[in-house]
Formats: sequence, C-alpha cells, structure tokens
Amino acid sequence: MAQQNLSMQARTGRSNQRYGTNGERLVAGIVPLSSDKYYVLLIQSTRHDTWVLPKGGWEIDEATAQDAACREAWEEAGIICKVTYDLGCIEEKRSPSQMTKEAPRAIYHFFEASVDKLENEWPESHKRNRKWCTYAEAAQALKDRPELLAALNKSTMHR
Repeated sequence: MAQQNLSMQARTGRSNQRYGTNGERLVAGIVPLSSDKYYVLLIQSTRHDTWVLPKGGWEIDEATAQDAACREAWEEAGIICKVTYDLGCIEEKRSPSQMTKEAPRAIYHFFEASVDKLENEWPESHKRNRKWCTYAEAAQALKDRPELLAALNKSTMHR
C-alpha cells in the first residue's frame, strides 16, 4: 500500500465487502511483529474488552488480500508495515450458533509483517489501544479466538 495514500478515515460498513463462492466473508489480517520477532502488536477489540490482531474485510476496490490487510493494520493499529510472509487462509473456527447476520462465516487470509513505524494518530486511535506482547502473552490473549491464534502460530515469531 502506498504510504502517501493513508487516509485518516476508517472504512465502515460492508457495502464493498468481498464474499467467497459459498457466501463466506473474506477477511484479511496482519500478524505485526517487532523487527527482532520477539513481540507482536495486539489491538483492543471494539466489541469486547479483549485483544486481537488487526483484521477486517477485503473490499472490492482492493486488488489483493495483502492490500486489505495493510489497510486494516493502518486503520486499526496505526502501523506502517512491510509484509514478510503470506500465512495463508484459515477457516472459520466459530460454531454456527456463534454466527450472526453481522458476523457471518468468514475465511481469514493472514500475512506476517514487520512494523516499520507506529504513528501517534491513526483512524481508530480514539477507540483502540495497542500493546506489544510476547508470544506467551499474545497466545493467552487470543485463546478464545482460534483463527487468530492459528495465524499467530503460523508466524515466525520467537516462542
């Protein structure tokens, strides 16, 4: 994603959301690592008092899932990052009873990235905190989100 095109306006809604052949929402995310790979940056979820990885819908005007993942990393975490690995797709882990119209079945495409810069102001800075975590801290924080934990476990982060 071009650095000069960073918007201070976060995208909202699902009108431009991409969907897979079975109607699943296509989600792109980042496992943002420190340069030494000993820390991962987690962000506060807006729905719960929990910590998550930056992720969100891949939209129809974005050429690749990687573009979407980098945009989400900027909007939600305020980071400029460089993708280092494609971690592949992770199937939905929630049970059908946990899915809603607002949170339908999804397929997650995650990328590992090195964080080049943390900005002080970003589109969602008014509603999200962020924190660097060790692998053990992050694994504990993500234990109730198996798809996010799977992405963390696919990364090259030091354990």
